[in-house]
Parts: sequence; structure tokens; C-alpha cells
Amino acid sequence: MSEAHWEHLPHGADIGVCGVGKSKAEAFEQAAIALTAVITEPQSISGTIPVEIECTAADDELLLVEWLNALIYEMATRKMLFGKFSVRIKGNKLTGRAWGEAINLEKHDAAVEIKGATCTNLKVSRNREGWWSAQCVVDV
Repeated sequence: MSEAHWEHLPHGADIGVCGVGKSKAEAFEQAAIALTAVITEPQSISGTIPVEIECTAADDELLLVEWLNALIYEMATRKMLFGKFSVRIKGNKLTGRAWGEAINLEKHDAAVEIKGATCTNLKVSRNREGWWSAQCVVDV
């Protein structure tokens, strides 16, 4: 592995999202980009409006689900899409920021609506080379 990235994982009717990074926080940021990519091309989103997000959970796996569900909630209630993310994790608390813009169907070409992040295939881990991965399945 040479750089942080995101990917989609096959999973029946739903979609697996996975973020990989040099740190746990970077893996969570990449998982958020994978989440956005389920809906539209992340590069099509202008990151002009910042939204602050904080969440806590008992462990890293549940923190990932809380983070992704907080993003889904913010996208739905603000009618926005996010394309850039910043995450800090200290203990069981995540402090993050998402930058985005209002949904514009002519510009964003939205594919599906995400209902929520689930505990299916939920895993946050570090490999032997020191890279972190953060993954779960999202319900679409």
C-alpha cells in the first residue's frame, strides 16, 4: 500500500464501504469518502460549507458506525453532500469536520439514498505494515 484510499466491498443488496489510511483517523476519513461515493462522485462536490460532527462510542468499530451515521443524518437534514473530511480520534471520542454543498441533482447525479451504516462486516484494524482499515456495510 502506498497511499490512503477508499473502496466499495461487494455485499448482496447493500454496499460495503472501506477506508484505508496511515492512521485510524485517516481510515475513517477515507470511509466517509467511500460513503459519499455510494451516492455520487466525491470530486463533483465543492467543499465550501463546513459542518462539525462529534460522536462517542464504546469501541473503534461502533465509533465508525456512529461517524458514518452522523454524516448520513447531516446529509439528510441539511440536504447536503460532503466531499472532504477531517477526523481526530482521542480515546472513544471522534471530532470531525465535513465540507460540502447543497445537493444539486444536475451537478451531482445522485445514484442511491443511504439509510444507515450497519454492524454488518464491521471492522476497524491495523495490519502488519501499520496501515489502518475501517469498514462496514451501509443499508441502501
